[in-house]
Amino acid sequence: MMFNLKTDRSQYPQPGPDGKLEIDLETGKYLKLWQGPNHPGITGNMSVELTVCGDEVVAGKTHVGYLHRGFEKLMERRSFIQVFPIVCRVCVPEPDFNEYCYAAAVEELAGIKVPELANWMRTLILEMGRFNSYMMFLGGISGALGLGVVGQWMTYVRDLMLDRFEELTGARIYHMFILPGGVRGHLPDGFAGRMEEVLRTAEKYLADVEKVMFRNAVYKRRTKGIGVIDPKLFEPYGVTGPNARAGGVAKDLRKDAPYLVYNELDFEVQTGKDSDIHTRVDVRYRDIHQSIALIRQILQKMPKDGPVMAKIPNVLHWQIPRGETYIKGESSRGEYGYYLVTDGSGYPRRINVRGPSYTHAMALLEHLIPGTNISDVAQLMVSLHTYPPEIER
Repeated sequence: MMFNLKTDRSQYPQPGPDGKLEIDLETGKYLKLWQGPNHPGITGNMSVELTVCGDEVVAGKTHVGYLHRGFEKLMERRSFIQVFPIVCRVCVPEPDFNEYCYAAAVEELAGIKVPELANWMRTLILEMGRFNSYMMFLGGISGALGLGVVGQWMTYVRDLMLDRFEELTGARIYHMFILPGGVRGHLPDGFAGRMEEVLRTAEKYLADVEKVMFRNAVYKRRTKGIGVIDPKLFEPYGVTGPNARAGGVAKDLRKDAPYLVYNELDFEVQTGKDSDIHTRVDVRYRDIHQSIALIRQILQKMPKDGPVMAKIPNVLHWQIPRGETYIKGESSRGEYGYYLVTDGSGYPRRINVRGPSYTHAMALLEHLIPGTNISDVAQLMVSLHTYPPEIER
């Protein structure tokens, strides 16, 4: 059955012509429960309003805005350089992708050419960020299924990569290392060797994850055949990234529309076919190993010296010519993009962020939830890999 329904949806109340679902709780047949925002089985600062019949979910409604919100309007009231402390907060676990998309949009409208070494450095930063995002994802899915030790391992490995971020950028979470024109600095001496130590440690723990989680009978029973996304929904629901690749769609912007130096790197698009929770986790697990291989390639192939920042105007008095552009790339959750409009002043006229979490955690999750068991809601949400600030941005 397409969505692993335990009962026929038609027996439950259906949305009216306006799309609203009215459920009479006074009948005693249904109960309303809240999962989140302060709950271990929730993906960040959001909540899902569940209507249940027994232990089966009848409907789910997503609620966000419990933490960061309103980024786009905040950006439009800041100078171009002042936007940087804001963009990285749109996605805390993978902030660098926001830095890249915004910087690349500004560069295109301002006519700035980024030095070659800076593009290699940016690609390195993005793959390090992808690695960290996946570490958090694996910890989340394991925690949702009671495998707490995997979450502890992944937190440790992620912390080792944060050490490398701190060494390179001076910060562990919000780096603000990618700026219009390039990046803030070169690799420290001995960085590649210390990074290799981190990657080897990661591979050791990932091998343990495969034994403890992927070969676990309970994990298989609670992820295989559950939360299946029909590939027919990919296009209308805007499903991208690993969520789509787990259904056999081999789309990855690093291959389909190469940016930075991805066209000089050797890698394959990871796909699956079952489109369930198990396959979505497996695709991301293989993607982690691919990011490890990409980091090694980048450190081996990147130029040893050269400029990392182009000449740019005084950022305190920077006026960018009138225009508009959309810059996109492949984040750990799928297509990520920034739409930037300028009017010739010192401030952005309009900024719109295309984050995968909006479609995955709102429309798609609410479509998948009816018919699932209460105990399956947490891993279903985590398998879609969402970060709430991207939703109410």
